[in-house]
Amino acid sequence: MARAIVGIIGGSGVYDLPGLEDLREERIETPFGAPSDALRFGRVGDTQAVFLPRHGRGHVLSPSGINYLANIWALKSVGVTDIISVSACGSFREELPPGTFVLVDQFVDRTHLRESSFFGNGCVAHVSMAHPVAPLLQDRIETAARAEGVDVRRGGAYICMEGPQFSSLAESLTYRQLGYAVIGMTAMPEAKLAREAEISYATIAMVTDFDCWHPDHDNVDVASVIKIVFENAHKAAGVIARLLRDFPAEHEACPVGSDRALDAAMITAPSARDPALLAKLEPILRRLSA
Repeated sequence: MARAIVGIIGGSGVYDLPGLEDLREERIETPFGAPSDALRFGRVGDTQAVFLPRHGRGHVLSPSGINYLANIWALKSVGVTDIISVSACGSFREELPPGTFVLVDQFVDRTHLRESSFFGNGCVAHVSMAHPVAPLLQDRIETAARAEGVDVRRGGAYICMEGPQFSSLAESLTYRQLGYAVIGMTAMPEAKLAREAEISYATIAMVTDFDCWHPDHDNVDVASVIKIVFENAHKAAGVIARLLRDFPAEHEACPVGSDRALDAAMITAPSARDPALLAKLEPILRRLSA
């Protein structure tokens, strides 16, 4: 198996990862443009880690302005095998109050302005998204969170809206009635692209508010969210540091096939594939051409 290299994508409030040793930065150019920020390389114990702030330092990128393709391509190109995505979100359930960490296992994509695939005309591929979260990676996050005393809940669906506006009351009530657990603005197409890149992926959804369905929390605003965001960010740093200290040296084969997602996904005949597109996807297709 490949050596495990853990990528951490930091969401709102998570713009750095304290505790990384042998820290260095590198700006990566990709065929899809620039990632959100420079990649920060380091280690915790013997575990190699790569950190990327999703919105850039200073939170300069809106959810729809993030270059998701460049972010995932860059992480894949430097050998990342597992991604921990950290995201702020709203909750649709009273039992998931602000401050709770939710390890979601499903996504619903309601975005419409974002490129959502590395593949396209000239090289068509259809990866399975039935089980978008890597369960062994989720196991390790849960174990680390409980060891850190963080209130963590496992399971539930994350609906990804386009944003940047928060939900209307009608939308919030609808999503709650449909049984979704949390709502955010950044998990898609990030999870789809990680699957296409054959990177195991799991999300820590950090609850900041009850969205606007709750009668006592009917007006979500940035000021009320920011305080919880930074409290959550401090807890997330502890969880990730512990997870990295205990991470296995080699990447664990994923039970849902996230690390072999392309085995039965590419439908374009080899002779008909566009060489220019294949060249752009070289880090993603490297395993298949080895």
